Amino acid sequence: MAEAKWYVVHTYSGYENKVKANIEKAIENRHLENEIIEVRVPMEDVVEVKNGVRKQVQKKLFPGYVLLNMVMNDDTWYVVRNTRGVTGFVGPGSKPVPLSEGEIERLTAPASQQKIVMNIEPGDVVIVTAGAWAETTGVVSAVNQQKQTVTIQVELFGRSTPVEINFSEVKKVG
Repeated sequence: MAEAKWYVVHTYSGYENKVKANIEKAIENRHLENEIIEVRVPMEDVVEVKNGVRKQVQKKLFPGYVLLNMVMNDDTWYVVRNTRGVTGFVGPGSKPVPLSEGEIERLTAPASQQKIVMNIEPGDVVIVTAGAWAETTGVVSAVNQQKQTVTIQVELFGRSTPVEINFSEVKKVG
């Protein structure tokens, strides 16, 4: 018997969970439990801050994609490819390409830290809630999602000075 590998299927946007449920139903109906081992929609925990309210939500890591741990053969390919909402396997032409070991490790490793999503844009006015700049009000000049920081312009000795502050330490005014 061939070894199961991880494959990626492209789906209609927003249909990831529906595709997962449909594939799992097909596995059960066709008794493919030994050939399609796992269907996964990778999610990450994110803290969203809207109007000063922090809320923990789960977001799809790869919108429009579903991961499958499966043995690739004509039956499994047909079942997955003809599942409602699936547009195709990721790979050149019609040939699915399995993910490498390194890619699998990166996808299954737990997130090192929680991400915060802010609805703050350059030009918005924020107040610093913690740290050395607590109670300071400033205008956002840059937002860095990667580093989870905002750069704000604050008044220091009569001059406008840029200061980088962590997402968790600012709150949008108004």
